[in-house]
Amino acid sequence: MQIRARMSMSADGYVTTPNGWPAQTADPAFVSGQSHGIREFLEGCEAALMGRTTFEPALSNNRWPWPDLDVFVLGSHRPDGTPDHVVTDNDPVRLLAKLRSANRGGDVHLIGGPRTIGTFHALGALDTLELVVLPMLFGGGMQLTPMVGPDTGLVFQRERALPGGSVEIVYSCKGSRAELPNKPASQR
Repeated sequence: MQIRARMSMSADGYVTTPNGWPAQTADPAFVSGQSHGIREFLEGCEAALMGRTTFEPALSNNRWPWPDLDVFVLGSHRPDGTPDHVVTDNDPVRLLAKLRSANRGGDVHLIGGPRTIGTFHALGALDTLELVVLPMLFGGGMQLTPMVGPDTGLVFQRERALPGGSVEIVYSCKGSRAELPNKPASQR
């Protein structure tokens, strides 16, 4: 099991637009239906792990965003309307243990902003950080770096060009602890 964060960001380093929307929503190539690799990314995932701020908008969505994934939510409370199959916990260590015990061998999509990604990185649970750099300059918004800093220990894995001039860059995170349960020696 690998815990993999994937997010879009502007060429000047912002993961949200100045008005707070996820970066990919400003990209005409993404808006026109090009996946920027997310479909391929999700093929190996069996679960989604996220913070409550990312999760709550899905409760009012007319289509459940994670129909084929087990969902785990880090939050101080279980929001009203949360489906019974969604696992919630306010303690990231406990939530990570629940996620690992439920895992059937697939990867986990860590969805969220800098705080959520930083929380699981601090626990040594972030295996890869996958960035889609958009050919756009926002000049403001939320940056990834406040919670994931210079000591993150990124090791370049690969890159590829995507539609519309975007670039996917994949890093492994050296700081992830190999001794966490359910991580075979072959994945260390």
